Amino acid sequence: MSRHHNPRQQKAPRRKPLDPARRAAFDVLRAVSERDAYANLALPALLRERGITGRDAAFATELAYGTCRTRGLLDAVIVAAAGRPLDRIDPVLLDLLRLGTYQLLRTRVDPHAALDTTVDQAGIEFDTARAGFVNGVLRTISERDEASWVAELAPDDPVGRAAFVHAHPRWVAQAFVDALGADAGELDELLASDDARPVVHLAARPGVLTAAELAEQVDGTVGRYSPYAVYLTGGDPGELAALREGAAQVQDEGSQLVARALTLAPVDGADGGNWLDLCSGPGGKTALIAALAGGTGARVTAVEPAPHRAELVEQNTAGLGVPVLRVDGREPGLEPGSFDRVLVDAPCTGLGALRRRPEARWRRQPGDVPALGKLQRELLASAIRLTRPGGVVLYATCSPHLAETVGVVADALRRQPVQALDTRPLFEGVDRLGDGPYVQLWPHRHGTDAMFAAALQVR
Repeated sequence: MSRHHNPRQQKAPRRKPLDPARRAAFDVLRAVSERDAYANLALPALLRERGITGRDAAFATELAYGTCRTRGLLDAVIVAAAGRPLDRIDPVLLDLLRLGTYQLLRTRVDPHAALDTTVDQAGIEFDTARAGFVNGVLRTISERDEASWVAELAPDDPVGRAAFVHAHPRWVAQAFVDALGADAGELDELLASDDARPVVHLAARPGVLTAAELAEQVDGTVGRYSPYAVYLTGGDPGELAALREGAAQVQDEGSQLVARALTLAPVDGADGGNWLDLCSGPGGKTALIAALAGGTGARVTAVEPAPHRAELVEQNTAGLGVPVLRVDGREPGLEPGSFDRVLVDAPCTGLGALRRRPEARWRRQPGDVPALGKLQRELLASAIRLTRPGGVVLYATCSPHLAETVGVVADALRRQPVQALDTRPLFEGVDRLGDGPYVQLWPHRHGTDAMFAAALQVR
């Protein structure tokens, strides 16, 4: 057997697979790309399954969520460095490039470590040629910092530039500008707030636990606005005894304020105590409303057509006496004019909660808005039919998009027997609510999701 070296039989370079933290982040990116998974659900499950904790878990979280949030910015840089459009890059390679680019531009990871780990994984997943492609692209990217890439690639117009810098789709930034109106100068601050890690908000269950007692139990701080709110400074909320025992729940303070507003709205005539949550899944607001109703003798009915979400409503309202009807809120089969108070927390684009859902800003499209607007108008019309004269409908969305907020309400005011109430007094103690009559909360102002609320009285 000849001992002469044959250049064609060179061994492929030895490649190290991704470390556990980077592997977890990469697998989450693939799940988001391939299966439309939610990063904030996929990652915690992976970390638990693989026993990744401490600093590795924190690193995996930063990489997965950060890469998902900044995808548009990363993709623009990758396209410029690769000299080819996204659709000519294999989807697996593209997620690897995103992971490597995020480390190079947005973290303090040593550039060699970011580059070598990504290139090695490309070689393992594919071959030396494509590892070479990844190597070339990332080396080009690493030669400049983020500010330099932004200066070259960002659009010239102010809204487009702000959207690019803060890694938001332009249409989302424009929707925020429209909703801010005269305060459009706050756009940069608002976009930046979407990228800040949100504080976990808890709600103490009325009649069971006070916010002060809950704060002491969990080593948290009492919230700014909601009388039930507690801000959790760290740790896994799922481990808290108060949550396991049903004495508290994880709930954004803005959602708490919306639920409370329904119970505070003035009604003409005696409140018969027949209240309805028309879009109740997953049941956080329903639970808070039912707990508040318990102190007045009122009864709360919940409507939720999706089976899984209806189960969550039942779990979240256990022990509160809430019947959960698995019917379509547009045609629920309930007696018209039989409710004193109705909450319509309508399905929406969720643009007000982008900080909690890292990939959502890239998943939603402008084309989603018209169909959702139609559904919102139909649900609000149904709620108005179900409410007695003198009763109140509270319409709410977790989106500030004008087509989902004031547009829907304006349509109801034109077509339905309702009048708008000044909603601001129902959010007593909350500052910077503007000229009314509706309420728009903002993450950069209030530390809450961007909840919209409008109180309408049925004539």
